[in-house]
Amino acid sequence: MSDPWWADKVGYQIYPRSFQDSNGDGIGDLPGILARLDHLSDLGVGFIWLSPVYRSPMADNGYDISDYRDIAPEFGTLDDMDRLIAEGRDRGMRIVMDLVVNHTSDRHAWFEAARGNRAAPTRDFYVWRDPGPDGGPPSDLRSMFGGPAWHWDEGSGQYYLALFTPQQPDLDWTNPAMRAELWDMMNWWKARGIGGFRMDVIDLIGKDVDAGIVADGPTLHDHLQEMHREVLAGSDLLTVGEAWSATTANALSYVGRDRGELQTLFQFAHITAHWHETHGKWKPREFSLPVLKGVLNDWQQALSEDGWNALFWSNHDLPRAVSSFGDEGTWRVRSAKLLGLVLHLMKGTPYIYQGEEIGMTNAGFTTIGQYRDVETLNFYAEQMDQGMSEADFLAGAARNSRDNARTPMQWTAGPNAGFTTGTPWLPPARNFAEINAQADRSQPDGVFDFYRHLVALRREHPVIVHGRYEPCLADHDEVLSYTRTLEGSRLSVIGNVSSREVTLEVPPELAIRGRCLAMTAGEREALDGTVTLAPWEGVAILA
Repeated sequence: MSDPWWADKVGYQIYPRSFQDSNGDGIGDLPGILARLDHLSDLGVGFIWLSPVYRSPMADNGYDISDYRDIAPEFGTLDDMDRLIAEGRDRGMRIVMDLVVNHTSDRHAWFEAARGNRAAPTRDFYVWRDPGPDGGPPSDLRSMFGGPAWHWDEGSGQYYLALFTPQQPDLDWTNPAMRAELWDMMNWWKARGIGGFRMDVIDLIGKDVDAGIVADGPTLHDHLQEMHREVLAGSDLLTVGEAWSATTANALSYVGRDRGELQTLFQFAHITAHWHETHGKWKPREFSLPVLKGVLNDWQQALSEDGWNALFWSNHDLPRAVSSFGDEGTWRVRSAKLLGLVLHLMKGTPYIYQGEEIGMTNAGFTTIGQYRDVETLNFYAEQMDQGMSEADFLAGAARNSRDNARTPMQWTAGPNAGFTTGTPWLPPARNFAEINAQADRSQPDGVFDFYRHLVALRREHPVIVHGRYEPCLADHDEVLSYTRTLEGSRLSVIGNVSSREVTLEVPPELAIRGRCLAMTAGEREALDGTVTLAPWEGVAILA
């Protein structure tokens, strides 16, 4: 059986609002993406995951969809979308759409008809409940963005469920007529030539709110199997589900080859492992490499024989990789390369988030007024009410706010980082004059050139795609290492995940002499005996 088309490919996520503005309104758009396709073609990526560009009032930057079959005017037109699909294909890149079907916008025609009218045909497309015994919400369920998840509808005398903003009412997936509408929409996009779907918070669609079950609910896998039968079966579409509740114990229920559900999975254990047990990401724990390695190794093992990992450091909801896991100061370039090296040579499909390929950092915002993210602003108000100091909250936001990943792509050292000729919807990060694509790509040893090399290695070496993964030095505080083996090939990977020199004895299972495939500092043809690794030095040797 041949590999699927995406098996040896690397994905690239575009957050359209922040990628490239073509018309000076300060908002990135589809024509802007089209103008930058050669950047992605040069990088060598095989597909683009496009965050939502559907018609939307933008209460949550496009994750509140009012029309699944149209494009938001600020992003362009359906003709622009068709052109992007076609021009991407011409360059060997397919477009993976962001499928947001846990909820719609409250401005979607379905909800507008349902609101205030219990007899509306689409009323049961959403989750409604009578008030509780005290006349208030039916339960104390909380929104993911803070505050109650139930919202009063005066016209019909019921509450509706919205697990995110009040403008994002949850769909009722127990309704077969609603599901049929979604299958028809997905098939409509499939016919337009897309390469697949990234499925937003897909682990929430099986919820049973009356039982208090939100994630990984009792009907989740029934719905995914129906989706596969009605849309995905017989196609070559790539599917990747976003599942914050996924664990190594339940992962194969999503992506097992005989399940008839999804092909790959975004899980977040390597992110949440460093969050505070009460305040979450707003008061993160100190970074621990053994903790991180434990999560990565567990997931490599869990999907070693079945299923497939989606590999990533960052996305539009997470801080910049080099700021979270690397050294954004003295060792920014080398640590950015090291993070790329150790992730891209694991088993799974790597994703590059826009700007990661040039080592972009967190925004550097210092006041709440600089943020635009609805989650950050909501939690600021909530945490202030609960007694957290403003300084503590801003420190957490500086590390983990979603806006850290949403600042405009840094193309040049010119005005607004070359993103727009107008006023950008979100200010660029403070360091765009030094860190930008033009400057990085002019360096033969820049981050972009290194990432391009990693992308090419995956296409060239089957051991990177299919080789068995074995962790080494699992308890070491500063070194991440593993081997990959396939038939007669063996790849040893080691990286110093710290800003100081590290000397260690190479264990027998990692020792190797052969061809250096990638390195972040100097060059080695062997790993054996006692070695001293420079700060953020990483090397991959093939024998």
